[in-house]
Amino acid sequence: AGAVNWDFFTRLPTPVGESGGGMANAIVGGLTLIALASCVGVPIGILGGLFLAELGDGPLGWWIRFTTDVLNGVPGIVIGVFVYTLMVVPMKRFSALAGGAALGIIMIPLVMRTTEELVRLVPASLREASLALGIPWWITAMRVVLRTAAVGILTGVMLAVARIGGETAPLLFTAFNNQYWQTRLDQPVASLTVQLYNYAIAPYDDWHRQAWAAALVLMSMTLTLNMTARLVGGRRTGARP
Repeated sequence: AGAVNWDFFTRLPTPVGESGGGMANAIVGGLTLIALASCVGVPIGILGGLFLAELGDGPLGWWIRFTTDVLNGVPGIVIGVFVYTLMVVPMKRFSALAGGAALGIIMIPLVMRTTEELVRLVPASLREASLALGIPWWITAMRVVLRTAAVGILTGVMLAVARIGGETAPLLFTAFNNQYWQTRLDQPVASLTVQLYNYAIAPYDDWHRQAWAAALVLMSMTLTLNMTARLVGGRRTGARP
């Protein structure tokens, strides 16, 4: 815990043989990857879940659910290899974009199934009242149904973010790592999980202390997101009649 100090959050990693340093670039890089993943996973997941709940009773809905369930059980390293083949090889470089895409794919089934279940819980009377006013069904779905289920969907998104925040394997094949500040999304970027992995397998005591500090920060972040999601979900449940 002694390694979790101001330098850990504000300084770059130091070369081998020098003590101190931090993981500021990995923290910022990890947040960047989560933001990119959310740009992929959240819209697709919410729209897909809305489609499954409203129009997904046919064969297409069955295939989407089946594919989503299979994707939810695929190991992260397999998704990393898939994105490596799809993006890294054609681009001929690791990049934050590839890392965000891999994490976004992991997010999609979590957000989609959460959205579907919560949209199904919206009372049919709300839909009927909106449609009776002459409002098109797609506006009803976007403005009435999604707004009613928004708190629960937000809970699912937070749990999905907590899930991808601890992923390492897909990033080894996509975003890789970087010891410096990186502002370009088409270049390799550091992340806290990959940095932790590299430091943990290194034979240097100072790096081991940094790895323990990174593990503590990741655990704290995951615990905070899970507790917040439970509080938000519990408040929503308690508010229901």
